Amino acid sequence: MKKIIFLILLFCFVCNSKSNAQCEIKNRIQPDGSMQYYFDPAVFYTTKSKSLKINIVTDKEHYFVALQPTPFPDKKIGKKIKDDLIIHLADNNIYKLVHYDTQYQRNDSIMQVLYLIDEKDIEAFSNYEAVIAEINMQGTEFVRSYNFKLHKDAIIEQLKCFLKNEEN
Repeated sequence: MKKIIFLILLFCFVCNSKSNAQCEIKNRIQPDGSMQYYFDPAVFYTTKSKSLKINIVTDKEHYFVALQPTPFPDKKIGKKIKDDLIIHLADNNIYKLVHYDTQYQRNDSIMQVLYLIDEKDIEAFSNYEAVIAEINMQGTEFVRSYNFKLHKDAIIEQLKCFLKNEEN
């Protein structure tokens, strides 16, 4: 009987910790002194020649899709990336996200491009998987298109965590 109770408690603990780990919101202070909240990026696309990681970033006022493409152009060329991001969601609609900022992090070993999610589109991004992203990668090729294969629901899950956290 004790073994059964122990197994039930262990199972509950594992399930609870797994659900909490999915909503592990991190934060960092930006150079301008503002606080930024984010999740670890999820791999959406990967091949031998290129990959794309995506996560949601917020300042508690606006929500951004952060892209980390690999390979990425050097800083001089990468800072020229100013075009908007086109994302196709599973609702068969196309969404245009406005370019917000291009950042190089960790001694320029990671490039991150932030795109602002329009407030009217938050509900769609909270309910429909990402299917395709189209990015104009200045200086490397004309438009890079990614058909998402992995973690298509990462944007949904991360947005829901942020929105749930705001409600509390």
